[in-house]
Amino acid sequence: MLPRLVGLSLAIASLAVSATAVLATYGTGHQLRDRLTGDTSLLATDSDILAQLYAYADEHRDWTGVDGVVRDLAKRTGRRIALTTPGGELLADSAVLLGRGAPGLPPVPAAKVDATRPAPGNAGAKPNVVVRDPSLGVNIGFSVWRLTEAESRQRQVYAREAIDCLRRTATEHRSPHRRVITERGPDDVPADPCLPAALFAPSAATRALDEQVIDLAVPCLTHLGMAYDLTTDRTGARVLRPRQTAGPQWTGCLDAARAEAKAAHVAAPADLYLGESDRFDPLSAESWWRTAATAAAVLLVAAVATVAAGRPLVRPIRTLTTAARRMTDGDRAARVPVRGHDEVSRLAAAFNSMADAIANTERQRRALVSDVAHELRTPLANVRSHLEAVQDGVLPLDPALVGSLLEEQELLEHLVADLHDLALADAGMLRVHPEDRQAADLAEQAVAAHRARAGSAGVDLRVEAAEHLVVHADPTRLRQALGNLVSNAIRHTPAGGAVVVSVRGRADTVEFTVADTGSGIAPEHLPHIFDRFYRADSSRSRTTGGSGLGLAIARHLVEAHGGSLTVTTIPGDGSSFTIRLPTAGRP
Repeated sequence: MLPRLVGLSLAIASLAVSATAVLATYGTGHQLRDRLTGDTSLLATDSDILAQLYAYADEHRDWTGVDGVVRDLAKRTGRRIALTTPGGELLADSAVLLGRGAPGLPPVPAAKVDATRPAPGNAGAKPNVVVRDPSLGVNIGFSVWRLTEAESRQRQVYAREAIDCLRRTATEHRSPHRRVITERGPDDVPADPCLPAALFAPSAATRALDEQVIDLAVPCLTHLGMAYDLTTDRTGARVLRPRQTAGPQWTGCLDAARAEAKAAHVAAPADLYLGESDRFDPLSAESWWRTAATAAAVLLVAAVATVAAGRPLVRPIRTLTTAARRMTDGDRAARVPVRGHDEVSRLAAAFNSMADAIANTERQRRALVSDVAHELRTPLANVRSHLEAVQDGVLPLDPALVGSLLEEQELLEHLVADLHDLALADAGMLRVHPEDRQAADLAEQAVAAHRARAGSAGVDLRVEAAEHLVVHADPTRLRQALGNLVSNAIRHTPAGGAVVVSVRGRADTVEFTVADTGSGIAPEHLPHIFDRFYRADSSRSRTTGGSGLGLAIARHLVEAHGGSLTVTTIPGDGSSFTIRLPTAGRP
Protein backbone atom coordinates (compact mmCIF):
# COMPACT_ATOMS: atom_id res chain seq x y z
CA MET A 1 0.00 0.00 0.00
CA LEU A 2 2.87 2.38 0.79
CA PRO A 3 4.32 2.18 -2.77
CA ARG A 4 0.88 2.97 -4.17
CA LEU A 5 0.52 5.93 -1.84
CA VAL A 6 3.96 7.25 -2.82
CA GLY A 7 3.24 6.73 -6.53
CA LEU A 8 -0.04 8.62 -6.28
CA SER A 9 1.64 11.49 -4.45
CA LEU A 10 4.41 11.71 -7.07
CA ALA A 11 1.88 11.66 -9.90
CA ILE A 12 -0.04 14.54 -8.36
CA ALA A 13 3.19 16.50 -7.76
CA SER A 14 4.29 15.90 -11.39
CA LEU A 15 1.01 17.20 -12.73
CA ALA A 16 1.27 20.25 -10.49
CA VAL A 17 4.81 21.04 -11.68
CA SER A 18 3.84 20.59 -15.35
CA ALA A 19 0.76 22.76 -15.02
CA THR A 20 2.75 25.49 -13.28
CA ALA A 21 5.41 25.47 -16.03
CA VAL A 22 2.83 25.70 -18.81
CA LEU A 23 0.94 28.49 -17.10
CA ALA A 24 4.15 30.38 -16.41
CA THR A 25 5.17 30.07 -20.07
CA TYR A 26 1.96 31.00 -21.79
CA GLY A 27 -0.04 32.91 -19.22
CA THR A 28 1.69 36.28 -19.45
CA GLY A 29 1.88 36.25 -23.25
CA HIS A 30 -1.80 35.52 -23.65
CA GLN A 31 -2.76 38.16 -21.11
CA LEU A 32 -0.74 40.76 -23.05
CA ARG A 33 -2.29 39.65 -26.32
CA ASP A 34 -5.80 39.94 -24.87
CA ARG A 35 -5.05 43.45 -23.65
CA LEU A 36 -3.60 44.52 -27.00
CA THR A 37 -6.69 43.34 -28.82
CA GLY A 38 -9.37 45.15 -26.91
CA ASP A 39 -8.69 45.83 -23.24
CA THR A 40 -8.86 49.60 -22.67
CA SER A 41 -6.72 49.22 -19.56
CA LEU A 42 -3.64 48.54 -21.74
CA LEU A 43 -0.80 51.00 -21.50
CA ALA A 44 -1.15 53.69 -24.17
CA THR A 45 2.40 52.99 -25.34
CA ASP A 46 1.69 49.42 -26.41
CA SER A 47 -1.61 50.42 -28.03
CA ASP A 48 0.15 53.12 -30.01
CA ILE A 49 2.81 50.65 -31.21
CA LEU A 50 0.14 48.27 -32.46
CA ALA A 51 -1.79 51.13 -34.13
CA GLN A 52 1.29 52.38 -35.98
CA LEU A 53 2.24 48.94 -37.24
CA TYR A 54 -1.33 48.15 -38.27
CA ALA A 55 -1.48 51.42 -40.22
CA TYR A 56 1.78 50.56 -41.96
CA ALA A 57 0.49 47.10 -42.92
CA ASP A 58 -2.77 48.65 -44.12
CA GLU A 59 -0.97 51.07 -46.46
CA HIS A 60 1.76 48.74 -47.81
CA ARG A 61 1.80 45.48 -49.69
CA ASP A 62 4.70 44.04 -47.65
CA TRP A 63 6.98 44.76 -44.69
CA THR A 64 10.01 45.78 -46.73
CA GLY A 65 10.28 49.33 -45.41
CA VAL A 66 9.07 48.73 -41.84
CA ASP A 67 12.57 49.00 -40.30
CA GLY A 68 12.39 52.78 -40.08
CA VAL A 69 8.97 52.67 -38.38
CA VAL A 70 10.12 50.04 -35.89
CA ARG A 71 13.32 52.00 -35.10
CA ASP A 72 11.43 55.25 -34.54
CA LEU A 73 8.81 53.58 -32.34
CA ALA A 74 11.49 51.89 -30.24
CA LYS A 75 13.34 55.17 -29.72
CA ARG A 76 10.16 57.03 -28.82
CA THR A 77 8.67 54.41 -26.49
CA GLY A 78 11.82 52.77 -25.12
CA ARG A 79 10.35 49.35 -25.90
CA ARG A 80 11.99 46.48 -27.69
CA ILE A 81 9.80 45.80 -30.78
CA ALA A 82 10.10 42.80 -33.08
CA LEU A 83 8.02 41.53 -36.00
CA THR A 84 8.16 37.97 -37.33
CA THR A 85 6.20 35.92 -39.79
CA PRO A 86 3.80 33.34 -38.30
CA GLY A 87 6.49 30.78 -39.08
CA GLY A 88 9.06 32.62 -36.93
CA GLU A 89 11.11 34.37 -39.65
CA LEU A 90 12.35 37.74 -38.38
CA LEU A 91 11.02 40.77 -40.30
CA ALA A 92 12.29 43.60 -38.09
CA ASP A 93 13.84 43.88 -34.63
CA SER A 94 14.52 47.16 -32.89
CA ALA A 95 17.29 45.55 -30.80
CA VAL A 96 19.23 44.71 -33.97
CA LEU A 97 18.42 48.05 -35.64
CA LEU A 98 19.67 50.00 -32.62
CA GLY A 99 22.81 47.87 -32.22
CA ARG A 100 21.77 46.19 -28.99
CA GLY A 101 22.46 42.64 -30.09
CA ALA A 102 19.87 40.00 -30.78
CA PRO A 103 18.44 38.81 -27.46
CA GLY A 104 15.86 36.04 -27.47
CA LEU A 105 12.22 36.86 -28.07
CA PRO A 106 9.47 36.31 -25.51
CA PRO A 107 7.93 32.81 -25.66
CA VAL A 108 4.65 33.98 -27.20
CA PRO A 109 3.76 37.03 -29.32
CA ALA A 110 1.96 39.95 -27.72
CA ALA A 111 -0.39 40.41 -30.69
CA LYS A 112 -0.92 39.62 -34.35
CA VAL A 113 -0.79 42.46 -36.88
CA ASP A 114 -3.30 41.50 -39.58
CA ALA A 115 -4.49 44.31 -41.84
CA THR A 116 -7.00 42.03 -43.57
CA ARG A 117 -9.07 42.12 -40.39
CA PRO A 118 -10.69 45.10 -38.64
CA ALA A 119 -8.25 47.15 -36.63
CA PRO A 120 -8.08 45.97 -32.98
CA GLY A 121 -9.08 48.52 -30.38
CA ASN A 122 -8.06 52.03 -31.42
CA ALA A 123 -5.50 50.83 -33.96
CA GLY A 124 -5.80 51.93 -37.55
CA ALA A 125 -4.72 54.65 -39.96
CA LYS A 126 -4.56 58.23 -38.71
CA PRO A 127 -6.66 60.89 -40.50
CA ASN A 128 -4.98 61.77 -43.78
CA VAL A 129 -7.31 64.70 -44.57
CA VAL A 130 -7.17 67.30 -41.83
CA VAL A 131 -8.41 70.91 -41.83
CA ARG A 132 -8.53 73.07 -38.72
CA ASP A 133 -9.80 76.57 -38.00
CA PRO A 134 -9.13 77.56 -34.39
CA SER A 135 -11.17 80.75 -34.71
CA LEU A 136 -14.30 78.74 -35.47
CA GLY A 137 -13.36 75.82 -33.25
CA VAL A 138 -13.72 73.50 -36.24
CA ASN A 139 -11.59 70.40 -36.74
CA ILE A 140 -12.23 68.26 -39.79
CA GLY A 141 -10.26 65.01 -39.92
CA PHE A 142 -10.89 61.71 -41.59
CA SER A 143 -9.03 58.85 -43.15
CA VAL A 144 -9.46 57.56 -46.69
CA TRP A 145 -7.69 54.34 -47.64
CA ARG A 146 -5.02 54.57 -50.34
CA LEU A 147 -5.54 58.17 -51.48
CA THR A 148 -3.45 59.12 -54.46
CA GLU A 149 -1.62 62.45 -54.43
CA ALA A 150 -4.16 63.98 -56.80
CA GLU A 151 -7.04 62.71 -54.64
CA SER A 152 -5.38 64.06 -51.52
CA ARG A 153 -4.94 67.54 -53.03
CA GLN A 154 -8.57 67.58 -54.17
CA ARG A 155 -9.74 66.65 -50.64
CA GLN A 156 -7.76 69.54 -49.21
CA VAL A 157 -9.53 71.89 -51.63
CA TYR A 158 -12.91 70.50 -50.51
CA ALA A 159 -11.92 70.91 -46.89
CA ARG A 160 -10.87 74.59 -47.30
CA GLU A 161 -14.13 75.31 -49.14
CA ALA A 162 -16.02 73.72 -46.25
CA ILE A 163 -14.17 75.95 -43.75
CA ASP A 164 -14.98 79.05 -45.78
CA CYS A 165 -18.65 77.99 -45.88
CA LEU A 166 -18.74 77.42 -42.14
CA ARG A 167 -17.08 80.83 -41.54
CA ARG A 168 -19.70 82.58 -43.70
CA THR A 169 -22.49 80.73 -41.93
CA ALA A 170 -21.17 81.73 -38.57
CA THR A 171 -20.93 85.39 -39.65
CA GLU A 172 -24.46 85.46 -41.07
CA HIS A 173 -25.99 83.89 -37.97
CA ARG A 174 -23.63 85.67 -35.57
CA SER A 175 -23.17 82.46 -33.68
CA PRO A 176 -19.92 80.52 -33.60
CA HIS A 177 -19.87 76.92 -34.77
CA ARG A 178 -17.77 74.34 -33.04
CA ARG A 179 -17.43 71.03 -34.87
CA VAL A 180 -15.09 68.13 -34.42
CA ILE A 181 -15.56 65.68 -37.30
CA THR A 182 -13.58 62.52 -37.77
CA GLU A 183 -15.44 60.38 -40.27
CA ARG A 184 -14.61 57.33 -42.32
CA GLY A 185 -17.71 56.90 -44.45
CA PRO A 186 -20.08 59.18 -46.31
CA ASP A 187 -23.17 57.65 -44.72
CA ASP A 188 -21.97 58.72 -41.26
CA VAL A 189 -21.51 62.40 -42.19
CA PRO A 190 -23.92 64.83 -40.45
CA ALA A 191 -26.27 66.63 -42.82
CA ASP A 192 -24.72 70.06 -43.39
CA PRO A 193 -24.72 72.11 -46.62
CA CYS A 194 -21.11 73.13 -45.93
CA LEU A 195 -19.89 69.53 -45.93
CA PRO A 196 -20.08 68.16 -49.48
CA ALA A 197 -20.35 64.43 -49.99
CA ALA A 198 -17.29 64.54 -52.23
CA LEU A 199 -15.22 65.52 -49.20
CA PHE A 200 -15.85 62.12 -47.63
CA ALA A 201 -16.06 60.05 -50.79
CA PRO A 202 -13.92 56.90 -50.83
CA SER A 203 -10.75 56.77 -52.88
CA ALA A 204 -10.58 54.90 -56.14
CA ALA A 205 -8.72 52.10 -54.38
CA THR A 206 -11.41 51.92 -51.72
CA ARG A 207 -14.17 51.83 -54.36
CA ALA A 208 -12.44 48.99 -56.15
CA LEU A 209 -11.94 47.10 -52.87
CA ASP A 210 -15.56 47.61 -51.86
CA GLU A 211 -16.77 46.33 -55.21
CA GLN A 212 -14.62 43.24 -54.84
CA VAL A 213 -15.90 42.72 -51.31
CA ILE A 214 -19.49 42.86 -52.54
CA ASP A 215 -18.76 40.40 -55.32
CA LEU A 216 -17.22 37.96 -52.83
CA ALA A 217 -19.87 38.42 -50.11
CA VAL A 218 -22.94 37.96 -52.32
CA PRO A 219 -22.34 34.20 -52.97
CA CYS A 220 -21.80 33.62 -49.24
CA LEU A 221 -25.02 35.44 -48.32
CA THR A 222 -26.95 33.65 -51.04
CA HIS A 223 -25.66 30.29 -49.85
CA LEU A 224 -26.85 31.08 -46.32
CA GLY A 225 -30.23 32.21 -47.61
CA MET A 226 -29.89 35.76 -46.25
CA ALA A 227 -31.88 38.52 -47.94
CA TYR A 228 -29.99 41.68 -48.94
CA ASP A 229 -30.33 44.82 -51.07
CA LEU A 230 -27.72 46.45 -53.29
CA THR A 231 -28.05 50.24 -53.06
CA THR A 232 -25.81 53.26 -53.57
CA ASP A 233 -24.65 55.82 -51.07
CA ARG A 234 -24.39 59.64 -51.48
CA THR A 235 -21.19 59.25 -53.47
CA GLY A 236 -22.71 56.74 -55.89
CA ALA A 237 -20.79 53.72 -54.55
CA ARG A 238 -22.55 50.37 -54.25
CA VAL A 239 -23.58 49.38 -50.74
CA LEU A 240 -24.73 45.95 -49.51
CA ARG A 241 -27.50 46.21 -46.90
CA PRO A 242 -29.36 43.44 -45.03
CA ARG A 243 -33.14 43.37 -45.23
CA GLN A 244 -33.27 42.26 -41.62
CA THR A 245 -31.08 42.92 -38.61
CA ALA A 246 -27.53 41.86 -39.37
CA GLY A 247 -26.44 38.84 -37.36
CA PRO A 248 -23.21 36.92 -36.87
CA GLN A 249 -23.59 35.12 -40.22
CA TRP A 250 -23.92 38.41 -42.11
CA THR A 251 -20.87 39.83 -40.35
CA GLY A 252 -18.93 36.63 -40.95
CA CYS A 253 -19.59 36.70 -44.70
CA LEU A 254 -18.54 40.37 -45.02
CA ASP A 255 -15.43 39.95 -42.85
CA ALA A 256 -14.30 36.89 -44.80
CA ALA A 257 -14.92 38.65 -48.12
CA ARG A 258 -13.04 41.78 -47.03
CA ALA A 259 -10.09 39.71 -45.76
CA GLU A 260 -9.88 37.83 -49.05
CA ALA A 261 -10.17 40.98 -51.15
CA LYS A 262 -7.72 42.97 -49.05
CA ALA A 263 -5.03 40.27 -48.76
CA ALA A 264 -3.47 41.22 -52.10
CA HIS A 265 -3.22 44.91 -51.16
CA VAL A 266 -1.79 44.86 -47.62
CA ALA A 267 1.21 43.35 -45.85
CA ALA A 268 0.98 39.72 -44.80
CA PRO A 269 0.00 39.01 -41.19
CA ALA A 270 2.89 39.22 -38.71
CA ASP A 271 3.46 38.44 -35.02
CA LEU A 272 4.32 41.36 -32.77
CA TYR A 273 6.72 40.81 -29.86
CA LEU A 274 7.18 43.44 -27.16
CA GLY A 275 9.91 43.38 -24.54
CA GLU A 276 12.85 41.11 -23.81
CA SER A 277 12.91 37.42 -22.97
CA ASP A 278 14.35 38.13 -19.51
CA ARG A 279 11.30 36.49 -17.97
CA PHE A 280 12.17 32.92 -17.02
CA ASP A 281 10.78 30.43 -19.51
CA PRO A 282 10.74 27.00 -17.85
CA LEU A 283 10.28 25.16 -21.17
CA SER A 284 12.99 26.91 -23.16
CA ALA A 285 16.14 25.11 -24.30
CA GLU A 286 18.29 27.21 -21.96
CA SER A 287 16.14 26.70 -18.87
CA TRP A 288 14.87 23.14 -19.08
CA TRP A 289 17.59 21.83 -16.76
CA ARG A 290 16.56 24.27 -14.03
CA THR A 291 12.96 23.20 -14.47
CA ALA A 292 13.99 19.54 -14.30
CA ALA A 293 16.07 20.12 -11.15
CA THR A 294 13.23 22.00 -9.47
CA ALA A 295 10.75 19.29 -10.41
CA ALA A 296 13.09 16.60 -9.06
CA ALA A 297 13.42 18.49 -5.78
CA VAL A 298 9.63 18.87 -5.51
CA LEU A 299 9.11 15.16 -6.22
CA LEU A 300 11.77 14.20 -3.66
CA VAL A 301 10.12 16.34 -0.98
CA ALA A 302 6.72 14.89 -1.90
CA ALA A 303 8.07 11.33 -1.67
CA VAL A 304 9.76 11.92 1.71
CA ALA A 305 6.66 13.62 3.12
CA THR A 306 4.41 10.85 1.84
CA VAL A 307 6.59 8.12 3.32
CA ALA A 308 6.84 9.94 6.66
CA ALA A 309 3.08 10.46 6.82
CA GLY A 310 2.13 7.12 5.32
CA ARG A 311 4.19 4.72 7.39
CA PRO A 312 2.21 5.23 10.64
CA LEU A 313 -0.97 4.61 8.65
CA VAL A 314 0.28 1.66 6.65
CA ARG A 315 1.91 -0.20 9.54
CA PRO A 316 -1.31 -1.07 11.45
CA ILE A 317 -3.12 -1.82 8.19
CA ARG A 318 -0.38 -4.22 7.14
CA THR A 319 -0.43 -5.84 10.57
CA LEU A 320 -4.21 -6.21 10.49
CA THR A 321 -4.13 -7.58 6.95
CA THR A 322 -1.51 -10.16 7.86
CA ALA A 323 -3.43 -11.23 10.93
CA ALA A 324 -6.68 -11.41 8.99
CA ARG A 325 -5.01 -13.57 6.33
CA ARG A 326 -3.63 -15.89 8.98
CA MET A 327 -7.03 -16.08 10.66
CA THR A 328 -8.68 -16.85 7.31
CA ASP A 329 -6.19 -19.66 6.86
CA GLY A 330 -7.35 -21.14 10.15
CA ASP A 331 -4.73 -19.80 12.58
CA ARG A 332 -6.53 -19.18 15.87
CA ALA A 333 -3.47 -17.44 17.25
CA ALA A 334 -3.77 -14.67 14.68
CA ARG A 335 -3.68 -11.79 17.10
CA VAL A 336 -2.06 -8.39 16.77
CA PRO A 337 0.61 -7.52 19.36
CA VAL A 338 -0.58 -4.55 21.40
CA ARG A 339 2.41 -2.25 21.70
CA GLY A 340 3.83 1.01 20.35
CA HIS A 341 1.82 4.02 19.28
CA ASP A 342 -1.46 4.72 21.11
CA GLU A 343 -3.52 4.75 17.91
CA VAL A 344 -1.95 1.49 16.78
CA SER A 345 -2.57 -0.01 20.22
CA ARG A 346 -6.24 0.95 20.21
CA LEU A 347 -6.64 -0.33 16.66
CA ALA A 348 -4.90 -3.57 17.53
CA ALA A 349 -7.09 -4.04 20.63
CA ALA A 350 -10.22 -3.47 18.56
CA PHE A 351 -9.00 -5.97 15.99
CA ASN A 352 -8.24 -8.55 18.67
CA SER A 353 -11.78 -8.21 19.99
CA MET A 354 -13.15 -8.58 16.47
CA ALA A 355 -10.84 -11.53 15.84
CA ASP A 356 -12.12 -13.26 19.00
CA ALA A 357 -15.72 -12.75 17.89
CA ILE A 358 -14.98 -14.04 14.39
CA ALA A 359 -13.07 -17.01 15.76
CA ASN A 360 -15.94 -17.83 18.11
CA THR A 361 -18.43 -17.56 15.24
CA GLU A 362 -16.24 -19.78 13.12
CA ARG A 363 -16.07 -22.40 15.89
CA GLN A 364 -19.84 -22.31 16.25
CA ARG A 365 -20.26 -22.68 12.49
CA ARG A 366 -17.97 -25.69 12.38
CA ALA A 367 -19.70 -27.22 15.37
CA LEU A 368 -23.08 -26.62 13.74
CA VAL A 369 -22.02 -28.31 10.52
CA SER A 370 -20.59 -31.24 12.49
CA ASP A 371 -23.75 -31.61 14.59
CA VAL A 372 -26.07 -31.41 11.61
CA ALA A 373 -24.02 -34.02 9.81
CA HIS A 374 -24.11 -36.29 12.87
CA GLU A 375 -27.84 -35.91 13.45
CA LEU A 376 -28.61 -36.65 9.82
CA ARG A 377 -26.12 -39.48 9.51
CA THR A 378 -27.49 -41.56 12.45
CA PRO A 379 -31.13 -42.01 11.29
CA LEU A 380 -30.06 -42.35 7.67
CA ALA A 381 -27.62 -45.09 8.66
CA ASN A 382 -30.39 -46.91 10.58
CA VAL A 383 -32.77 -46.69 7.65
CA ARG A 384 -30.13 -47.93 5.24
CA SER A 385 -29.05 -50.84 7.43
CA HIS A 386 -32.65 -52.01 7.88
CA LEU A 387 -33.39 -51.77 4.17
CA GLU A 388 -30.20 -53.64 3.26
CA ALA A 389 -31.13 -56.38 5.75
CA VAL A 390 -34.56 -56.68 4.13
CA GLN A 391 -32.97 -56.78 0.68
CA ASP A 392 -30.57 -59.53 1.75
CA GLY A 393 -33.39 -61.53 3.36
CA VAL A 394 -31.95 -61.24 6.84
CA LEU A 395 -35.00 -59.41 8.22
CA PRO A 396 -38.60 -59.79 7.17
CA LEU A 397 -40.52 -56.64 6.16
CA ASP A 398 -43.03 -56.93 9.02
CA PRO A 399 -45.07 -54.19 10.75
CA ALA A 400 -42.47 -53.80 13.50
CA LEU A 401 -39.73 -53.01 10.98
CA VAL A 402 -41.97 -50.60 9.09
CA GLY A 403 -42.78 -48.83 12.35
CA SER A 404 -39.08 -48.51 13.15
CA LEU A 405 -38.39 -47.02 9.71
CA LEU A 406 -41.27 -44.58 10.13
CA GLU A 407 -39.82 -43.52 13.48
CA GLU A 408 -36.46 -42.76 11.86
CA GLN A 409 -38.25 -40.83 9.10
CA GLU A 410 -40.07 -38.74 11.68
CA LEU A 411 -36.79 -37.91 13.38
CA LEU A 412 -35.33 -36.76 10.06
CA GLU A 413 -38.42 -34.72 9.24
CA HIS A 414 -38.36 -33.10 12.68
CA LEU A 415 -34.66 -32.23 12.35
CA VAL A 416 -35.11 -30.69 8.90
CA ALA A 417 -38.09 -28.66 10.14
CA ASP A 418 -36.06 -27.39 13.10
CA LEU A 419 -33.16 -26.40 10.84
CA HIS A 420 -35.60 -24.59 8.53
CA ASP A 421 -37.03 -22.62 11.45
CA LEU A 422 -33.55 -21.62 12.59
CA ALA A 423 -32.61 -20.53 9.06
CA LEU A 424 -35.74 -18.34 8.93
CA ALA A 425 -34.86 -16.84 12.30
CA ASP A 426 -31.29 -16.05 11.21
CA ALA A 427 -32.56 -14.39 8.03
CA GLY A 428 -35.12 -12.33 9.97
CA MET A 429 -37.93 -14.09 8.11
CA LEU A 430 -39.50 -16.00 11.00
CA ARG A 431 -43.04 -14.65 10.78
CA VAL A 432 -45.75 -14.88 13.43
CA HIS A 433 -49.44 -14.01 13.11
CA PRO A 434 -50.62 -13.17 16.64
CA GLU A 435 -54.24 -13.16 17.70
CA ASP A 436 -56.13 -13.11 20.98
CA ARG A 437 -56.49 -16.69 22.32
CA GLN A 438 -57.27 -18.37 25.63
CA ALA A 439 -53.91 -19.11 27.25
CA ALA A 440 -55.22 -22.21 29.06
CA ASP A 441 -56.46 -23.77 25.82
CA LEU A 442 -53.07 -23.32 24.14
CA ALA A 443 -51.30 -24.92 27.11
CA GLU A 444 -53.70 -27.88 27.10
CA GLN A 445 -53.18 -28.39 23.37
CA ALA A 446 -49.37 -28.36 23.73
CA VAL A 447 -49.51 -30.83 26.65
CA ALA A 448 -51.99 -33.16 24.93
CA ALA A 449 -49.48 -33.84 22.14
CA HIS A 450 -46.98 -35.23 24.69
CA ARG A 451 -49.23 -37.14 27.17
CA ALA A 452 -48.60 -40.48 25.55
CA ARG A 453 -44.84 -40.03 25.68
CA ALA A 454 -44.98 -38.82 29.27
CA GLY A 455 -47.11 -41.81 30.25
CA SER A 456 -44.69 -44.28 28.65
CA ALA A 457 -41.80 -42.59 30.49
CA GLY A 458 -43.62 -42.73 33.84
CA VAL A 459 -43.78 -38.93 34.14
CA ASP A 460 -46.81 -37.11 35.52
CA LEU A 461 -47.70 -34.35 33.01
CA ARG A 462 -50.39 -31.82 33.95
CA VAL A 463 -51.60 -28.25 33.38
CA GLU A 464 -52.38 -25.63 36.03
CA ALA A 465 -54.01 -22.62 34.40
CA ALA A 466 -56.27 -19.78 35.40
CA GLU A 467 -59.49 -19.47 33.44
CA HIS A 468 -60.33 -16.61 31.07
CA LEU A 469 -56.71 -15.51 30.66
CA VAL A 470 -56.21 -14.16 27.14
CA VAL A 471 -52.84 -13.98 25.42
CA HIS A 472 -51.92 -12.18 22.16
CA ALA A 473 -49.87 -14.78 20.25
CA ASP A 474 -49.64 -16.95 17.17
CA PRO A 475 -51.29 -20.17 18.38
CA THR A 476 -49.29 -22.48 16.12
CA ARG A 477 -45.92 -20.99 17.00
CA LEU A 478 -46.72 -20.75 20.72
CA ARG A 479 -47.77 -24.44 20.82
CA GLN A 480 -44.49 -25.27 19.06
CA ALA A 481 -42.44 -23.36 21.66
CA LEU A 482 -44.35 -24.91 24.59
CA GLY A 483 -44.07 -28.34 22.96
CA ASN A 484 -40.28 -28.01 22.72
CA LEU A 485 -40.07 -27.07 26.41
CA VAL A 486 -42.38 -29.91 27.48
CA SER A 487 -40.48 -32.43 25.35
CA ASN A 488 -37.19 -31.27 26.88
CA ALA A 489 -38.63 -31.50 30.41
CA ILE A 490 -39.96 -35.06 29.89
CA ARG A 491 -36.58 -36.10 28.47
CA HIS A 492 -34.72 -34.96 31.60
CA THR A 493 -37.25 -36.12 34.21
CA PRO A 494 -36.86 -39.65 35.62
CA ALA A 495 -39.76 -42.05 36.04
CA GLY A 496 -41.98 -41.07 38.94
CA GLY A 497 -41.25 -37.40 38.43
CA ALA A 498 -43.60 -34.64 37.28
CA VAL A 499 -43.76 -31.94 34.63
CA VAL A 500 -46.17 -29.09 35.37
CA VAL A 501 -47.23 -26.48 32.81
CA SER A 502 -48.68 -23.48 34.64
CA VAL A 503 -50.30 -20.34 33.21
CA ARG A 504 -50.47 -17.13 35.26
CA GLY A 505 -51.35 -13.53 34.52
CA ARG A 506 -49.15 -10.60 35.48
CA ALA A 507 -49.53 -6.83 35.00
CA ASP A 508 -49.09 -6.71 31.23
CA THR A 509 -47.93 -10.23 30.46
CA VAL A 510 -48.98 -13.84 30.54
CA GLU A 511 -46.47 -16.35 31.95
CA PHE A 512 -46.21 -19.94 30.75
CA THR A 513 -43.94 -21.95 33.05
CA VAL A 514 -42.77 -25.50 32.34
CA ALA A 515 -41.31 -26.94 35.55
CA ASP A 516 -39.87 -30.43 36.01
CA THR A 517 -38.48 -32.48 38.90
CA GLY A 518 -35.47 -33.70 36.95
CA SER A 519 -31.78 -33.47 37.65
CA GLY A 520 -31.53 -29.72 36.97
CA ILE A 521 -28.82 -27.91 35.07
CA ALA A 522 -25.29 -27.38 36.29
CA PRO A 523 -24.22 -23.70 36.58
CA GLU A 524 -21.51 -24.06 33.93
CA HIS A 525 -24.12 -25.15 31.38
CA LEU A 526 -26.65 -22.36 31.98
CA PRO A 527 -24.98 -19.69 29.70
CA HIS A 528 -25.15 -22.14 26.77
CA ILE A 529 -28.49 -23.79 27.39
CA PHE A 530 -30.13 -21.99 24.44
CA ASP A 531 -27.23 -22.57 22.02
CA ARG A 532 -27.86 -24.74 19.00
CA PHE A 533 -26.95 -28.44 19.36
CA TYR A 534 -25.83 -27.81 22.94
CA ARG A 535 -26.33 -30.69 25.37
CA ALA A 536 -25.38 -30.80 29.00
CA ASP A 537 -24.79 -34.48 28.35
CA SER A 538 -21.93 -34.57 25.83
CA SER A 539 -22.28 -38.28 25.10
CA ARG A 540 -24.70 -37.50 22.22
CA SER A 541 -26.85 -40.50 23.19
CA ARG A 542 -30.01 -40.44 21.12
CA THR A 543 -31.80 -42.41 23.82
CA THR A 544 -31.68 -39.46 26.20
CA GLY A 545 -31.83 -36.44 23.95
CA GLY A 546 -33.19 -34.89 20.81
CA SER A 547 -31.38 -32.85 18.20
CA GLY A 548 -30.31 -30.09 20.58
CA LEU A 549 -32.31 -27.47 18.64
CA GLY A 550 -35.54 -27.37 20.63
CA LEU A 551 -34.58 -24.73 23.19
CA ALA A 552 -32.88 -22.51 20.56
CA ILE A 553 -36.01 -22.64 18.40
CA ALA A 554 -38.26 -21.94 21.39
CA ARG A 555 -36.28 -18.81 22.24
CA HIS A 556 -36.48 -17.53 18.62
CA LEU A 557 -40.25 -18.16 18.54
CA VAL A 558 -40.83 -16.32 21.81
CA GLU A 559 -38.66 -13.37 20.80
CA ALA A 560 -40.54 -13.15 17.48
CA HIS A 561 -43.64 -12.44 19.61
CA GLY A 562 -41.80 -9.67 21.46
CA GLY A 563 -41.56 -11.84 24.57
CA SER A 564 -38.80 -13.50 26.58
CA LEU A 565 -37.73 -16.98 27.63
CA THR A 566 -35.77 -17.49 30.86
CA VAL A 567 -34.64 -20.48 32.92
CA THR A 568 -34.10 -21.09 36.63
CA THR A 569 -32.67 -24.30 38.02
CA ILE A 570 -31.57 -26.06 41.16
CA PRO A 571 -29.07 -28.85 40.42
CA GLY A 572 -30.60 -32.11 41.58
CA ASP A 573 -34.04 -30.56 42.11
CA GLY A 574 -35.31 -29.68 38.61
CA SER A 575 -35.60 -26.70 36.24
CA SER A 576 -38.24 -24.13 35.27
CA PHE A 577 -38.52 -22.47 31.86
CA THR A 578 -40.74 -19.36 31.75
CA ILE A 579 -42.26 -17.72 28.65
CA ARG A 580 -43.52 -14.15 29.07
CA LEU A 581 -45.83 -12.79 26.36
CA PRO A 582 -48.00 -9.66 26.10
CA THR A 583 -51.62 -9.89 27.13
CA ALA A 584 -54.47 -9.35 24.69
CA GLY A 585 -54.53 -5.89 23.12
CA ARG A 586 -50.77 -5.33 23.66
CA PRO A 587 -48.94 -6.72 20.56
